[in-house]
Amino acid sequence: MHGSNQSGVSDFLLLGISESPEEQQIMFWMFLSMYLVTVMGNLLIILAISFDSHLHTPMYLFLANLSFTDLFFVTNTIPKTLVNLQSQDKAISYTGCLTQLYFLVCLVTLDNLILATMAYDRYVAICRPLCYITAMSPGLCILLLTLCWALSVLYGLFLTLLMTKVTFCGPQRIHYIFCEMYVLLRLACSNTQMIHTVQITTGCFIFFTPLGVMVMSYVWIVRAILRIPSASSKYKAFSTCGSHLAVVSLFYGTLSMVYLQPLKTHSMKDSVATVMYAAVTPMMNPFIYSLRNKDMHGALGRLLLGKAFQRLIG
Repeated sequence: MHGSNQSGVSDFLLLGISESPEEQQIMFWMFLSMYLVTVMGNLLIILAISFDSHLHTPMYLFLANLSFTDLFFVTNTIPKTLVNLQSQDKAISYTGCLTQLYFLVCLVTLDNLILATMAYDRYVAICRPLCYITAMSPGLCILLLTLCWALSVLYGLFLTLLMTKVTFCGPQRIHYIFCEMYVLLRLACSNTQMIHTVQITTGCFIFFTPLGVMVMSYVWIVRAILRIPSASSKYKAFSTCGSHLAVVSLFYGTLSMVYLQPLKTHSMKDSVATVMYAAVTPMMNPFIYSLRNKDMHGALGRLLLGKAFQRLIG
């Protein structure tokens, strides 16, 4: 299992953050709780948007896709982590590791692209409100989402195929909770400089282009809001963007903690940052989007309480 292998077909040991049995037990219950909360929260968001006709708008269509992405993201990593925390055999096959890596890259990219699409939607809603219905037509929304999914799938496939060219040797012990590209490149005994350069180059384009779209969207949004004479109208316009800004800040904050560092370094801080973007961010997104959103409150109430909710607010 630990020997050199030119083709790279061997097992890895996913050791997680700690090898202490006591700490592993604490982490098991922590990850299980976060996973259940994440699944429940994102499922409720998806169901509320699906069954409530009031939420059949571009903004909520994008939000449903974001929730689906987060749901799939935690399911790709956390269940295996839970098994490893309770098991003495922490092995993950080479194929399983690359499969996990593929979905990880694909879903993080998709999250990023959907957030950019949501920023564009807010720009049109606030800066061009009279054109919103035609500018954000159902056809365009479907096209934008199709492009997001297609680019994510292709980029995940591209990086995963690159990793098949890497040779691994020595004890393949991964001190992370899942197979992540930076970590795998650290274990390689072949020259990975070219792959690392390609990853950085394509990663910068894939992630900073949508970030640029978000920044430009909010520059125009802020300029438009500052021209609104009414203070209450300004607050209402800002509040429609608040949830999105909070999610973007959390997403890019945790992602930068993991990836904006030298390839050869590793510390406990990196592991904590990985847990943040792998488990905490997908868990927080449903709360951020539902806590201050009256439409979402109403949809969730109707979904969970039905007629009882109608009588309550009536």
